[in-house]
This record gives sequence, C-alpha cells and structure tokens, in this order.
Amino acid sequence: MNRIILIFIDGVGIGKKDPLINPFFKYKFRTFTDIFGSIPDISNPVVKSKNGFIFPTDAKMGVDGFPQSGTGQTSIFCGINAPQFVGKHFGPYPYSTLIPVIKEKNLFLEFIQRGKKAFFINAYPRVFFDYINSGKQRLGVISLSAKLSGLKFNTIEDVEQGKALTAEITNERWNQRLGYNLEILKPSTAASRLLKAASLNDLLVYEYYLTDHLGHGRYDGGIESTLNILDEFLFTIFNEANPEEYTILLCSDHGNFEDLSVKTHTLNSALTISYGRHAEYLYEKIKDLSDIKKALLKIID
Repeated sequence: MNRIILIFIDGVGIGKKDPLINPFFKYKFRTFTDIFGSIPDISNPVVKSKNGFIFPTDAKMGVDGFPQSGTGQTSIFCGINAPQFVGKHFGPYPYSTLIPVIKEKNLFLEFIQRGKKAFFINAYPRVFFDYINSGKQRLGVISLSAKLSGLKFNTIEDVEQGKALTAEITNERWNQRLGYNLEILKPSTAASRLLKAASLNDLLVYEYYLTDHLGHGRYDGGIESTLNILDEFLFTIFNEANPEEYTILLCSDHGNFEDLSVKTHTLNSALTISYGRHAEYLYEKIKDLSDIKKALLKIID
C-alpha cells in the first residue's frame, strides 16, 4: 500500500518561540508535543520523530515581498516557482497567466493520468454551487485544480453520508451561518472519516483555511477553541494512520497564523510535516514550495 494524504493548512509558518504572539506556544498543541515531541520555532525549525519530520519550506522562492496564496498554492500543486513565473507574489486567487498551468500540471490531474485515484474530500454548501452555476469561475487554486481535473465537488449530502468534510471540520459554522442542521462532529470523528476515505484512494487532499482567517483577524471564532479543534483533528490522523501504509504531508503556502502581532502574511518559512512511509524522502527533497508536487509524484512512480 502506498496511499498519500495531503493536508493543506492555509497561512501557517514556523515562527518565534513567543507565547505572546505565537498561538502554538500559548495554547497546548498535542500534535506537535505528543506526536513529534517538540514545537518548531525559528531557532529550532526541524523536529524529528520516529515516523516523521517537521521542517521549514521556503515560501519566498527568491521573489521579494510577502508570499501570497495564489502563487504559493500554485507552486505547491503545479510544481513550478509561480511567483517567479508571474514576477511577483499574488493572491488570494491565482494570477490569470497561471490558469493554463493549473489546468495542465496540477497534482490531481497528474495522479489521474498515472491511473491513480485522487479525491478532494472538502464539501461545499449550496451557495458555492449557485456561484459556479452562475458562470463565475473565481476559485482558489485547490478547488480550481479539482474542477479542471474533472473531480466531483462534494455536497451537503456527502457530508451527511460521512463521505466528505466541511472546511471547518466540525460542521458547526455551516449550521450557524448557512442554516444547515448537520451533525456536529467531534474533530476525532472527522479525522476517522478522512482516514476511511484515504483508504479508498491513492491521493486524498483536505484544505483547511481558518488559520489564515484568524491570522488576518477576519474570523470571529475564538483562537484557542479553533486551534483545539484543528489539533484534535490532526492528532487523531497522525496517531491512527498506519505509518507503513500512509504517507502524510501537511503543508502551507506562507506564514501568517504563527505571528498574531501582525494582520499580514509573514516572511517566515512555511510549516511542513512529513509522516509515515516516505517521510524521510519528502523531508530530504522538499526545500521550497515548488518541490512538493515533484516529491509526491516521485514516491508513486
């Protein structure tokens, strides 16, 4: 078995060991302390454990300015230095000249072309489908990659059947903000559903974005409670996934959440975690965001 789980966490870098600004040090984060034994920081950015590595990945890629989501995520999913290609960091959506690159080179498509099963486990509410059915096509890199690869977008029915997850893990905000009446999931239950879906696919991708919203101060949820949900979710995945069967890569596109003293992105290296069967290979090969896709493809070829 050689199954890959790619967990994308928006806007998380490796920051200072300062609980006043870095929530990973202010609040307990068991995924770091109990799975890997230590919380990474600028002075100690690489953490090694029995089955995995936490390490920094260059998000600047030789281009001045603060890294952005559009170019950062394109670099991850398409294996190119997108800010260099565009001539600047750009976001939150992909720059227009990157759309053809995403259509031809995204990670989902590369897996499909190799005869592999790829699955994007995120679900979308009705308002999202109303948006794309209206003819509007302004999507983030990951959802655009899925769409251009012919993957089906999951719906509320898929969430109800336990086959997909909302981007906020527990379903609570869908109920509060969108008027749904979904079961409120424990983060550990959501993690188990992800692992069940991963067992049926060669590549499973999950996108989580609330970290970036918290970093920008655009989210009304509590920092501690939101971080606790994410922590329990990730802890369960790393704790329950068989490291002989799965390769887990957690990655981000730029720094932000690790320094809450500012509302902008940061110049810190992006947080990356490799775990499981090919953890050491990914740790050795991934230096900047554009290395991620190439490294993942290498372990399935």
